[in-house]
Amino acid sequence: MINIPPRIYLASQSPRRRELLTQIGVRFDVLPFRGGARADPEVDEAPLPGEAPDVYALRVASGKARHGLRLQALRHLPERIVLAADTTLDLDGEIIGKPRDAADAVTILQRLSGRTHRVLTAVAVALQVRIETRLSVSEVRFRTLNETELRRYVASQEPLDKAGAYGIQGRAAMFIEEIRGSPSGIMGLPLCETALLLREFGYPL
Repeated sequence: MINIPPRIYLASQSPRRRELLTQIGVRFDVLPFRGGARADPEVDEAPLPGEAPDVYALRVASGKARHGLRLQALRHLPERIVLAADTTLDLDGEIIGKPRDAADAVTILQRLSGRTHRVLTAVAVALQVRIETRLSVSEVRFRTLNETELRRYVASQEPLDKAGAYGIQGRAAMFIEEIRGSPSGIMGLPLCETALLLREFGYPL
């Protein structure tokens, strides 16, 4: 008889994270948070004054996991592992998150053009009162982008919901000269760190 792995809660709306978890055989249900003007204050992604990018990513991921535990209790859901993550870009020590609008996306991509930046993805796993985190750090180098292709990419609307205004799994792959680190981490969920962390909590991987 084949043992079916238990299910976890994914505290993220990201389709990329859902795809990556499915890729490694993790069974999950999405634990949705409110967004927009009604966003849950516990998962506010605004950086704190002077906060370093790595500290920021770990704090936000931990906050999402902690809020996931709280929602699990409030909604009287079965007790399960909660998995959360946060991805941000570090450009010369500055936190680069999701663009506010198309104009901001253009500005961000102009800054990344011809340069190397770091992609930081923090993973947090929680169960009961225990929360553990891991941080994946990768380097990405963009070739020099011309104005026409940059604006054409932004017009596709692909960059508008992505940290750093791009995703390597989409059209922006043609901008990337070199990657050092975890491709899945750059996509939003580092699978090596995630699998090892889930194992620490007893998930059979």
